[in-house]
Amino acid sequence: MKIGERIRNLRQSSNLTQEELAERANLTKGFISQIERDLTSISLDSLIQILEALDENISDFFRDASEEKIVYREKDRVTIEKEKIKKFELLVPGSTNRRLEPILLTLRKGEATPKEKPHEGEEFGLVLRGRINLRFGKEILKLKKWECFYLSAEKEHWLHNGSSKEAVILWISSPPSF
Repeated sequence: MKIGERIRNLRQSSNLTQEELAERANLTKGFISQIERDLTSISLDSLIQILEALDENISDFFRDASEEKIVYREKDRVTIEKEKIKKFELLVPGSTNRRLEPILLTLRKGEATPKEKPHEGEEFGLVLRGRINLRFGKEILKLKKWECFYLSAEKEHWLHNGSSKEAVILWISSPPSF
């Protein structure tokens, strides 16, 4: 990843505009824009000013760029023991530092996820095998294989396997919560 792209990603994850970052780093908005688009080179002094404004350590800035993992194999998954759930696998370990958290969830007949209280964020689920009931507030929505849900998590919600066969769901939360 290029330096400009890394700076832009850090700025955006800090919810700063180019102007706000420029102000904090004592630089111009135009200069920040050029750096982010890799239209100009950056001095070490300017890079340090920007990273200090973003509360980022220079060694972490360069370490993260070279060590970012992109492909996750089955052996990388982390299984979390959850009461009354057959299998709860984090597909991307350490995703609490990211914007999304993908989970592979397996529910036996009659199993349900814990009830989630209303919270910030959004959730997506795709039924890979079986059938499930999605409880969203007072609604009960039925989904079968290859059907999906996408919801804003402002109401209490959970999944339940009311069928006689095992269900497997790809579940993605944003922001991460597990």
